[in-house]
Amino acid sequence: MLIKADQSLLLIIDIQERLAPAIHEGEAVIAHNLWLTQVARRLAVPVLATVQYPRGLGATVPALAEMLAPEEVVEKIHFSAVADGCLDELPALARRQVVITGTETHVCVLQTALDLLGRGKEVFVVAEAVGSRRPEDKALALERLRQAGCVIVSREMVAFEWLHRAGTDLFRAVSREFIR
Repeated sequence: MLIKADQSLLLIIDIQERLAPAIHEGEAVIAHNLWLTQVARRLAVPVLATVQYPRGLGATVPALAEMLAPEEVVEKIHFSAVADGCLDELPALARRQVVITGTETHVCVLQTALDLLGRGKEVFVVAEAVGSRRPEDKALALERLRQAGCVIVSREMVAFEWLHRAGTDLFRAVSREFIR
């Protein structure tokens, strides 16, 4: 199954100020999320972000927060954004495909992805755009997610599938801006 721009949303889990510095290769995870958010915006793919207990973990990291409207960021207390119910009223969640990024892979990303699968969603987890404090936890989580039925993808896989074809002005613009 291909990821379709008109049927998917980008869901960014808990990339927060006090958590990000503890994430293994956290700067790269943030950079990949910024890239994906920009591509999603160019292709009219809805973007949602969650924050876990912001009083303790802080707000969304500033570079990412600048790219999000206030109504695109939802607060949660459960590890799973689905269990928390914070996504239920958002129109973008009606889409059947969810591309997930964020932290921590083995906690909030994992639990959200598994709950989305349980709701019948097609779930794609972007390998280089998720992170955990320990690389071992990330690796185990990606393995478990794959076994559960999530599709593990790269950011370029997402972008090219969203684009669907070459030869268009949009493809040339996205290619020039983000892929080269």
